[in-house]
Amino acid sequence: MNTHLQHQINQWLNNDPDPHTRSQLQTLIDAGNETELTARFAGRLAFGTAGLRGEVGVGPMAMNRLVIRQTTAGLGAYLLEQISNAAERGVVIGYDGRHDSLTFAHDAASVLTAMGIKVRLTHKVAATPLVAFGVKHFNAAAGIVVTASHNPPQYNGYKVYWENGAQIIPPHDTGIAAQITRAATQAIPFLALADAIKQQTLTWLQDNFYQAYRQGIFDAKELQHRNGQDKVSLAYTAMHGVGADMAEAVLNDAGFTQVYSVAAQREPDGDFPTVNFPNPEEKGAMDLVIAEAKKHNAVLACANDPDADRFAVAVRTEPGQYQMLTGDQVGVLFGHYLLNHAPKNQQLTGTTIVSSSLLSKIAVEFGTQSYTTLTGFKWLMNVGIAMHQADKQFLFAYEEALGYTIGNLVWDKDGLSALVAFAQLTAELAINGQTIWDKLEQIYRQHGFHLNAQVSIALKADTPNIGAYLREHPPINIGEYSVVSTDDLKSLQRTSADGSQQTIDLPSSDVLIYALEGGARVIVRPSGTEPKIKCYYEVVETMTPTDTWASAKDRAEKAMSAFIKTHQASLPS
Repeated sequence: MNTHLQHQINQWLNNDPDPHTRSQLQTLIDAGNETELTARFAGRLAFGTAGLRGEVGVGPMAMNRLVIRQTTAGLGAYLLEQISNAAERGVVIGYDGRHDSLTFAHDAASVLTAMGIKVRLTHKVAATPLVAFGVKHFNAAAGIVVTASHNPPQYNGYKVYWENGAQIIPPHDTGIAAQITRAATQAIPFLALADAIKQQTLTWLQDNFYQAYRQGIFDAKELQHRNGQDKVSLAYTAMHGVGADMAEAVLNDAGFTQVYSVAAQREPDGDFPTVNFPNPEEKGAMDLVIAEAKKHNAVLACANDPDADRFAVAVRTEPGQYQMLTGDQVGVLFGHYLLNHAPKNQQLTGTTIVSSSLLSKIAVEFGTQSYTTLTGFKWLMNVGIAMHQADKQFLFAYEEALGYTIGNLVWDKDGLSALVAFAQLTAELAINGQTIWDKLEQIYRQHGFHLNAQVSIALKADTPNIGAYLREHPPINIGEYSVVSTDDLKSLQRTSADGSQQTIDLPSSDVLIYALEGGARVIVRPSGTEPKIKCYYEVVETMTPTDTWASAKDRAEKAMSAFIKTHQASLPS
């Protein structure tokens, strides 16, 4: 074993507070497993705009107690450096139901309080939206939630909110990362929670905090449409996460009493025993809640992911049959519903570049415009906050990956308020003798049947750089569609078919967007590290008076299949 690796290991053993991970490391040492040891000490788990996320394990490349303490010390140093009253305003900390989350959250609290920073720590598991709410509610300097969201059981994560209540964006991510690197070479301050309480630097967030969030949903002006609740029945699953208590409470507050929770998935369980992957988007993840809906002939089968910041729904098509809505379909339904009720000074909506273009068309229908950001709620919310004004207040934003924000109670995606809002829009439709499917068809008849698809393409190791190739060989046509304009988010230039150019107001990103005739679109996100690209496709089919939902959908699916095949064939191999 080389001297540098031996030094790293010795340093780790001297500082790791967890006997379990120290024992794991000693086992690798005793076995002489240098390959595994080298991998575990090859660098640090990268801190970015999503904070940390990785498998729980030994060493700086994994999630563990020492990494949490070092990360928190770095975050604390950055807060004290950047925000003059950070120590007094403090940090809100919450955690999900994974096996290590409570310990990680308590360690983070002990580090921050030892640095003189006040901490408000949830006394039990909390949905991620509650932490985002807490940052605004207490005017805190930051928030931390220990969660791996919908990742597999072996993962955990550490998500950071800035003082504005939204997820961090540059330059804060790199600033915090630099402080973490510095903290990893120093002794980490630590104060037992009992001592922090005596020193009045730690406050437990008791049930009144949870009730404040619950009351916030009840009072939200976007969620006041309380009619027809008796026409909506729904099955619900927390997917072994932390959403059930609050989900059932806010639904009951809104008058929805026909709610049937999936008992086998109701309580937090870090093993996620009934699902292969605790993500509502994954095949099979919604099986139990759909079965529960069938048992009661419920109108909806609803799910939150394990930290309850995402919302998924399957809708009854006929007795005993349910169909999942895509994130885009839920997003446009919300957009239309909320804009229909919103006052003129609250019509600011937004979505991301890879989500359906339909929300922007609905916004125009209501005499307003929808903003577009890079992928991720960190961008959606920070831009929304910047644009939020008295005469142009924020209303709604979504991304296709099942994330929705309604109103400004929380500056992040919130699967709990989305659950209430979707039940309310379903009730309003029912009063008018309509179903969700009727409303979607109505929207599609007006704006075109929008179909979206995402394809991840693995390329050969010797395939030329896709981004460079596409920039050197800009397509004039993609399949049967002519290219109307090309957005290069790396150079931040939009080039139209006639050669004219204009500047794009977005952060730079290695993304190419091709707007095509007829409303079709291709978005290409090349990977800078491997021969792989992600492509996002959209086709729009005009619905004729003789079209049915089925005929328009069939035509769109055939067009999409041909579109994807032609586009992939045009890429270098």
